[in-house]
Formats: sequence, structure tokens, C-alpha cells
Amino acid sequence: MFKYIVKRLAYALLILLGVSMIIYFLIRLMPVDFIQDKINAINQGGATVSEETVQAMYKMYGLGDDSFKGILSGYFNWLGAMCKGDLGTSFVYGIPVAQVIVEHMGISFAIALIATVFEFMIAIPLGITAATHQYSLRDYVVTILVMIGISLPSFFFGNMLKNLLALKLGWFPASGLVNATASFSGVELLIDYARHLVIPVLTIVILSIGARMRMTRTNMLEVMNSDYIRTARAKGLREKVVIYSHAWRNALLPVITSILGWFLGIFGGSVVIENTFSLSGMGKLYWIGLNNNDFELVLAIQMFY
Repeated sequence: MFKYIVKRLAYALLILLGVSMIIYFLIRLMPVDFIQDKINAINQGGATVSEETVQAMYKMYGLGDDSFKGILSGYFNWLGAMCKGDLGTSFVYGIPVAQVIVEHMGISFAIALIATVFEFMIAIPLGITAATHQYSLRDYVVTILVMIGISLPSFFFGNMLKNLLALKLGWFPASGLVNATASFSGVELLIDYARHLVIPVLTIVILSIGARMRMTRTNMLEVMNSDYIRTARAKGLREKVVIYSHAWRNALLPVITSILGWFLGIFGGSVVIENTFSLSGMGKLYWIGLNNNDFELVLAIQMFY
């Protein structure tokens, strides 16, 4: 067992190393970098930047050498600093990357946790009822609704819900995390947070529920055809006792073991949702880093995920 664990950890480190190297090279090889963006912004404002200032800026941010050797050297410098616990300084925010991540991770964590809880609360009963009523109208209706949810793009469905529930009906805020025009505290602040998160969480749950429901349905059907279930029925046990005291507990084992992976998937895949609803979480942070070629920020977030 110890040998197996060490082997798996070694594989994980190799994967992290390869991913970080690919991302670093891709960002460094982009035609426009952070310094060039700043210079373009200054030039558009009517000012001019001398060549000496430009070179000094490139040197200060560690972007001076664009050759293969220079990029490789920059990568290993970043890797060495990361191994020492130094994730670097964000080009955009001008503060340590670790501090930026800590300030923004709470929103993404809360959304992922709430969405995961609601998803399993809805998906498990739907999967069980679809399996116990196989090929019935209930099974077909659930399956069709799930397939519709899986097929819709997140940005499209999120904007559709926002337009209906926020802009037309006015039930919930359209974007953001708090009401900027009011100063709440205590319970009122928590309620305001909850109202702002309703549509983003609803979007994630509806679009993600299909995979959990199908997994529950498949496992339930497999368990229902097992020998011990036929034995329980042969003993004269009621169908509800067979389903809810014997079958569903074993059917849920693969579903329960997938909770952590599913939660991390939602947590890491929140880029579209957070940008759609203007939520300042990890996904939004990752998008800002990519758009501004802030490779220190992007690499740190990627390693965090």
C-alpha cells in the first residue's frame, strides 16, 4: 500500500510539473504580454514611453528574454520560488498572488458547496424514481429534462435565467454579490448574499444534475437486478422496504464517493458562471489573469486547482 501511494504521488507531481510548464510557455509565447498592454494603454492616452523605460519594465517583471533559453530559465525560477512557498506577485493587482487567491476563493468555494449539496439532494431522488419506474412516463420525462439541461451551454442558460428571474420578474438581483446601494449587516447581509447567489447556483444545479441522476439511475438498476434483492422480494418484503432499506444504500456508494471530485469540478469550472453573473471569485480571477497575461496569477490558480 505504501509503495502504491508513493507511486501515485510521484505521478501527480509529474502531471503538475508538465501542466505548469505547458501553461507557462503558452502564456510567454503569446504575441502580446502584460508590459505591451500597459505601453499600448499609455500610448492611447497620448503619452510616449522611452525604450529605456520599456526595457526596465520588462526586466522588472522578468519578461526581458523571449528566447527559448530565457523562457525556460524564467520557468525554473518561478518553479523554484513556488517550491519555497512564494507564488510571486500579481502583475494586475500588484500584491502577492497568495493574498489575491485567499481574498477571492471564498466566493467560489461557497457557490460550489451549495450547488453540490442541492445537486445531490435533487439528483438522487430523481435517479431512484427513474430506476424504480423504468420505461414509465416518469422515467421518460425525467430523462428528457435532464438531457435538455445537459445540452444547454452554461452562458446561454445563465443569461436566460437572469433575463427571466432578474430583469423581467425582478425576483432576484441580476449580478454581483451584494447590493451596492444598501448597507446591510448581520442577518440582512446573509440574506442579501443568498439572494444574489440564487440564480448562479440554480444555473449550476440544473446544468450539472444530469450526470448525477444518470449515475444514480444506472447504479440503482444494476442493484435492483442483484440476487439479494430477488431474495428480499421472495421473502415477502414490501417493495418500499426492498428499495429504501436494501437497494438504494448500495446503489449510492459510487455516487457518494464521487462527491469530492464533483465538488472540485464545480469549484474549478466556475469561470463562465462567475463572469456571467459578475461574481469576484476564482473563476473571474482566472479570466482576468488570462486576459491581462498575468502568468504569475494564472499559474498559481492552476496549481491551486
